[in-house]
Amino acid sequence: MDRIVGEVMTVDVVEAHPETSFKDVVRLLDRHRISGLPVVDDDDKVVGVISETDLIRRQAARSSDGRVRRFRMRPLGRSARRADALARATTAKELMSTPAITVHPEQRIADAARLMERHGVERLPVVDEEDRLIGIATRRDLLRVFLRTDEEIGREIHDEVVTRALGLPAHSVVVSVRDGMATLEGAVRHRSDIPLAIRLTYRVDGVVGVVNSLTYRVDDIRPTPTPPAPGLRHDQLLPGRTPGPSVPGPISPSKGPTGPAPGTR
Repeated sequence: MDRIVGEVMTVDVVEAHPETSFKDVVRLLDRHRISGLPVVDDDDKVVGVISETDLIRRQAARSSDGRVRRFRMRPLGRSARRADALARATTAKELMSTPAITVHPEQRIADAARLMERHGVERLPVVDEEDRLIGIATRRDLLRVFLRTDEEIGREIHDEVVTRALGLPAHSVVVSVRDGMATLEGAVRHRSDIPLAIRLTYRVDGVVGVVNSLTYRVDDIRPTPTPPAPGLRHDQLLPGRTPGPSVPGPISPSKGPTGPAPGTR
């Protein structure tokens, strides 16, 4: 049900090598109309990534380098050293951002999206178990899952969630999807099945929201208490004791019920 990076990644990857010149990097981006590319070594292992942002920063650093250099009076901080290095960069090795943030093809698309958001990147090189480049996943690739039709989404919810995961008959739950918003109507077996159905529906690629109109047949979360047997008073239902029949003894005006107390000799 969860789609993985290997299903949406681009296999034909435009790449650079550490010794690729600045102008050749620009030509690659322009020729292929892309905004970034990975940098690989002779063993096809990813050593860094170059984006249009890196190139723009390089040009900005070069334009201000001459003015800043005249007034430099103290050691540079980390960001200033990076800007200084960019101003002098002439190869991909000097331009690229490191370390490269990569993913494996079997990782979930949702996990890759969170990785992009956390690190503020727009593309993730996809590597095999030996960290060799086999593809690239961009934001556009990951968003492709939301281009599924409502019919495709509804069919997967019905087949994977209702029938397979919950084990319900086909007619027990009606699934309708409009603009990615899924509505579930019908009856499930147990009350605890409802949050499970909602959670699994949210995980279907292309679903943007879930409207719950489900009912249940058995409340397994708050079961109805068993009523006391006929002839028993509530004060006789003591914890840890099995209720027995009520057999009152004769009443003495001063001492209360006569006869031995239950459980004594």
